[in-house]
Amino acid sequence: MSSRLISTRPTLSIAALALAPVLLLAGCSGDAEYDPETAPLSEEAQAAIAPQVSVSRDALARRVEALFAEDVAETRAVIVVHEGEIAAERYAPGYDAETRFVSWSMAKTVTGVLIGLLVTDGLLSLDESAPVPAWTRPGDPRGEITLRQLLQMRSGLTHTEAGDPVYESDEVRMLFTDGRDDMAAHAEAQSLEANPGEKFEYSSNTTVILADIAARTLATADTPEARRRAVDDYLRSRLFEPLGMESIVPEYDAAGTLIGGSLMHATARDWAKFGEFLRQGGQVDGVQVVPRRWIEFMTTPSPRSPDYGAQTWLNRPSGTDRQSLFPNDAPQSAFAMIGHLGQYVFISPRQELTIVRLGKTQDGELRNGVVRRIARLAQLFQD
Repeated sequence: MSSRLISTRPTLSIAALALAPVLLLAGCSGDAEYDPETAPLSEEAQAAIAPQVSVSRDALARRVEALFAEDVAETRAVIVVHEGEIAAERYAPGYDAETRFVSWSMAKTVTGVLIGLLVTDGLLSLDESAPVPAWTRPGDPRGEITLRQLLQMRSGLTHTEAGDPVYESDEVRMLFTDGRDDMAAHAEAQSLEANPGEKFEYSSNTTVILADIAARTLATADTPEARRRAVDDYLRSRLFEPLGMESIVPEYDAAGTLIGGSLMHATARDWAKFGEFLRQGGQVDGVQVVPRRWIEFMTTPSPRSPDYGAQTWLNRPSGTDRQSLFPNDAPQSAFAMIGHLGQYVFISPRQELTIVRLGKTQDGELRNGVVRRIARLAQLFQD
């Protein structure tokens, strides 16, 4: 196994669609079911570790093995990158370095960087009214919503991300039922439930609004093909190619809008590349792809949610009963891309660490076990 983050040429088909919301997790106190210091160590676990690592190879193998245990089923891929080199890489049977894995809500962070590039190019402004035509009629209070508020999930738009029954949730309706052909129009039609800027409301629909803004900014014609091509070309030339993310496949709806909150597909190594790009403050091989200050903005707590930045989850206490990461067990400067069914790219700049965990784990105690074990894995690299 090479220790470098090399490009791969994927051949497998895109995963089937499923629900997209991120449901958050409890904190990572003890995990009685698994003791990484005494559990048996499989041959697969030992083979997953690079020949030279900065921590105990045995301990690293055990903590990666813990993520593949049946009681947190099912992990499909884990990559640990430390100081820019792959320290561990392991796949479940049926998956490998060429498999594309669905992002679910990890895509939101990619869309956040896309908006950062457009702001850098002077095409958008953070604190002006968001350029959404449906909100520009005189007297429409939605015209006060800014790009910054959309990025920080505090637009004030009416939304329920994970309702009961689930098929009535706003993001499910947008993705799979009455909104699926023109997702942005569906999302932008919502009324306000709070004044812009006052309330945090996690929303996949909000990220689709951001993707629509990107398409309106870049496309030279208002046709689905022109919108799709404009955004796809921009993403590839300005972001994916500089990062060497050859495998990534973003999805678009029938109106040509990037499904930027839920559906991008890439290999585990390419998700690790994106994590490393964020860890290095928007830089790749000495080239500043997006300004460092934009990454700092994305990882600065929102005024309405201390554990959320701009399209990115932060390793900080939430101040509520929601806790997405583990602020007591890793630096509070750490952050993560998090997706439905247990997709994680955990990034800790202070530890020079990126951990990718991809799989299919239902919410609840199983998902909590995944988070606890990612925390234990990160603790091996504490300074």
